[in-house]
Amino acid sequence: MADGAALWRIARDSKVLDLNSSYSYLLWCRDFAATSAVARDESGEPVGFVTGYVRPDRPDTLLVWQVAVDEAYRGRRLAASLLDGLAERTVAEHGLTTLETTISPDNTASQRLFTSFAERRGARLEREVLFDTDVFPDGPHEPEVLYRIGPLSATG
Repeated sequence: MADGAALWRIARDSKVLDLNSSYSYLLWCRDFAATSAVARDESGEPVGFVTGYVRPDRPDTLLVWQVAVDEAYRGRRLAASLLDGLAERTVAEHGLTTLETTISPDNTASQRLFTSFAERRGARLEREVLFDTDVFPDGPHEPEVLYRIGPLSATG
């Protein structure tokens, strides 16, 4: 739970992610720590994270909610390393076979991250629009495209 404030700051400073309330990051670190991952610098401070949860209606599926890396630590494959480690851990601990995330069309960094993740795992990648622009009640929002990657296995 202690990392919640730092994760909120990293998300805010990314200027790309939809920023949730600070309260939601505190809750996330309390309730979904087992399906999330945090990278730390040499002093132990969070510098990147991947948040996720097991979908209640699809207990074989990890939904990755957000991925962010502090600007000073970008370009070091930290996001890929966090995602690989989280996938390996959750597949082993929870028997998951599928990873999902949503990505807006303008987020090319995330598109590359998840496409290369699927390639490294030798897994199929399917894409479809999950939420179109007209379902967002708070103004203009790009569609959110669902990326479904699987099957995953414990050996990669």
